[in-house]
Amino acid sequence: MTLKVSHSGKHLKGNLQITGSKSESNRLLILQALYPEINIQNLSNSDDTSVLKKALTKGDGVIDIHHAGTAMRFLTAYFASKEGCQVEITGSQRMTERPIRLLVDALQCMGANIEYIKETGFPPLRIRGKKLQADSIKLQANVSSQYVSALMLIAPSLENGLEIILDGRITSTPYIMMTLEIMQHAGIKGRFKEDRIFIESVKDPEPSNIAVESDWSSASYFYSIAAISDNAEIKLSNYRKTSLQGDSCLATIYNYFGVETIYEGDSIILKKKFQKKGKRLKEDLRNSPDIAQTIAVTCLALGMECQLEGLHTLKIKETDRLQALKNEMEKFGAEVHISNDCLKLFPPKVLNKNVAVDTYHDHRMAMAFAPLGLKVPLEINDAGVVSKSYPDFWKDLKKLEFSIE
Repeated sequence: MTLKVSHSGKHLKGNLQITGSKSESNRLLILQALYPEINIQNLSNSDDTSVLKKALTKGDGVIDIHHAGTAMRFLTAYFASKEGCQVEITGSQRMTERPIRLLVDALQCMGANIEYIKETGFPPLRIRGKKLQADSIKLQANVSSQYVSALMLIAPSLENGLEIILDGRITSTPYIMMTLEIMQHAGIKGRFKEDRIFIESVKDPEPSNIAVESDWSSASYFYSIAAISDNAEIKLSNYRKTSLQGDSCLATIYNYFGVETIYEGDSIILKKKFQKKGKRLKEDLRNSPDIAQTIAVTCLALGMECQLEGLHTLKIKETDRLQALKNEMEKFGAEVHISNDCLKLFPPKVLNKNVAVDTYHDHRMAMAFAPLGLKVPLEINDAGVVSKSYPDFWKDLKKLEFSIE
């Protein structure tokens, strides 16, 4: 499905309710599978969460998680520790190209029975669940925090809990802290100090009700819209000032673009304070790489040079996001340089119109480029890919009077 996106007005005003955080929801679903005493409210309606929820009802056979990378990592650890299950986990073509060896190696050191069905180091996997024995495991920490979280989530179900020793510079620390704090809310004791994480064993936690906060990554697109607009006041429901989500740093970053975040009860209001002119943005996004595409496109729309660093994990996402950003921003006339972990943008004086943006099966490519419709009409190819994390995205843009055809 290709959509034409544009916006004729300058003032944007609206109230939106964004789905629960995919990151929080997926962590809670794994914990709930281990401890049914946990009750979850405001669960994400994303494809990734739906896929994970469905997979957790199966104890044998083939499980296809499609493009859901978080589900692949979390389910690999979950089924490896679930005694008696026999499953094969597979996914999309892109999923079979995304590495998982570090997690599998760690689980095998703990006694897991996991085999590669095709290429060593990559899905699909054959898993025979068994009781895992290790009390301590060492894991490379500079590749993906999801490997760390996957082990943390199964740790309380192990007989003696688990110590995770992190080797190297830690990537996406806020996501590890999110996992830890969610577990603590569920009555599981743990701590993270320097390069070590300790999670205690739990047999029967007290029943708990946990409400999922709305997704800050999804809020990023409305921060971008507010920044690009001349005048905006956008209210987003179910957000907290003290958030578990690392992407809540948006409130600070987008202040640079002239967008103020006002906290009002359980909502945030994004208000345009001033129009940012010129200058250059330099930002290290090591702890929040999922908002890199949004920020890059915001800078493109505002004619602002930017240098975004700490992006080494983007190459193993739904697509190679660095290369994808370069490809698509250059269509608008930009000059873009990328390395293994950095993107440098030199925007054109005038944006090319009616560009068809390819999304590479990546939900964030579609949503990050959509706000450009405030500047020039454009097309988004494979626009339905947004359902991976935010199924109502195009409906919500229409509420802000975007033309979506």
